[in-house]
Amino acid sequence: MERASQLKPTSFIYGEFWNMSTNDTNVNVTTEGEEEDSLAFQAGLAFTLSLITFATTLSNAFVIATIYQSRKLHTPANFLIASLALTDLLVSVLVMPISALYTVSQTWTLGQVMCDIWLSSDITCCTASILHLCVIALDRYWAITDAVEYTKKRTPARAAGMIATAWVIAISISLPPFFWRQVKTDEVTTCNVNTDHIFYTIYSTFGAFYIPTLLLIALYGRIYVEARKRILKQSSNKPGKRLTSAHLITNSPGTHSVASTTSLNYGTNEASSCDANSSTANVNHVKVIVSDALLEKKRISAARERKATKTLGIILGAYIICWLPFFIYTLVVSVCASCFYPELFDIFTWLGYLNSLINPIIYTMSNEDFKKAFHKLIRFRCCRS
Repeated sequence: MERASQLKPTSFIYGEFWNMSTNDTNVNVTTEGEEEDSLAFQAGLAFTLSLITFATTLSNAFVIATIYQSRKLHTPANFLIASLALTDLLVSVLVMPISALYTVSQTWTLGQVMCDIWLSSDITCCTASILHLCVIALDRYWAITDAVEYTKKRTPARAAGMIATAWVIAISISLPPFFWRQVKTDEVTTCNVNTDHIFYTIYSTFGAFYIPTLLLIALYGRIYVEARKRILKQSSNKPGKRLTSAHLITNSPGTHSVASTTSLNYGTNEASSCDANSSTANVNHVKVIVSDALLEKKRISAARERKATKTLGIILGAYIICWLPFFIYTLVVSVCASCFYPELFDIFTWLGYLNSLINPIIYTMSNEDFKKAFHKLIRFRCCRS
């Protein structure tokens, strides 16, 4: 009995030891599985962000190269688009690669100086990109509402002045944080804009987004109204100069069709006559087609106005969808520190960066001259390679 009683505690101890060993093994297996999942997630995230960065760089570089190669695109309006592409290119080169590294690792490892440079580049370039949209909208507004006078003023020097103004405003928004920057003696593990200064947060968010957005909505609203007025005016069917095209079609062997065109102010829509003296084996037909050239020109112009109006809506919608969540969240975090979640902040930040990829796609795909020059550039590059 004594030996039996002595064995009981021993059995209990060995049982507990076995349970503890089993639990430790399960914990190790679980930890290894979580680490593998974490590494897989980081690898997928790194690939996605790298792909977005590369696509942004490539698309904006192609826009700049297309405008540079095609003399037909050397206009003040396209210089503004080229400047926007250059700004978005700077975002993809100076800001997005470092942001991708910081988003994936969730730890800042590049030091205080690099942090200051990166934050300054981020605020300056992203703000300049947004302000370029305002500059382009302002240029189009003046071109539509005051076409005759603005054509004389629409010079490369004026475009350069508008671009310089956008950059000056962007720099003035990015500079203030340097005045209250605190030099940290210990190792820097995070790199974020200091949101303790509520007045700067309001100043920067309103200057970089809210005021430009209100300006964009007002300008594009006026552009839409003017475009609709033109469409309604051009849709009225006014009599104009008509072109009559006559085609001679013969069944004689060895002969070809003969066409002649003349201008008339009258005529029927379509008429045909045949030679009464011709034989059944050799019949000549004359087909007369009358078209209203002025009306056709108006239809083409109205179609262009509709396309331009649709493009404006896409540009404004994409801009608001990309940047509105970030700037709303920035204001919320400045008054509610506990509302800050790094993952959510990263999502909104990269959604804003995505606008630098969307801009060149929208502006080039909506312009036929850009499409032709772009295809020509691609063919030229392929032939050289």
